[in-house]
Amino acid sequence: QVQLVESGGGSVQSGGSLRLSCAASGNTYSSYSMGWFRQAPGKEREGVACIDRYRSISNADSVKGRFTISQDNAKNTLYLQMNSLKPEDTAMYYCAAVRYRDGSCLTGEYNYWGQGTQVTVSS
Repeated sequence: QVQLVESGGGSVQSGGSLRLSCAASGNTYSSYSMGWFRQAPGKEREGVACIDRYRSISNADSVKGRFTISQDNAKNTLYLQMNSLKPEDTAMYYCAAVRYRDGSCLTGEYNYWGQGTQVTVSS
């Protein structure tokens, strides 16, 4: 079992920045792929950025050059630095984990989820 708790969401103006954090506890953190996903009202949940146990990173095209995923294994914490935020980034952001599944950022392959943190970007 893996428990995930997100924090750091909020409301910002277009062009602003936020850093999301996800504290993980439970089973061995280093054998898991971790990722950030988001879901806007009326839309399907989508992968934003993921990192596997080999530190290979996958980013959605819509966030490349603006968002950066990172992890601190000593603190069992996953981060998402979000810069140059746009109104279309407004969504509930979720942290997720799956054992192995190297290179995956597919929503359906992740089986541990946090409760989410809301990000709202105003124009």
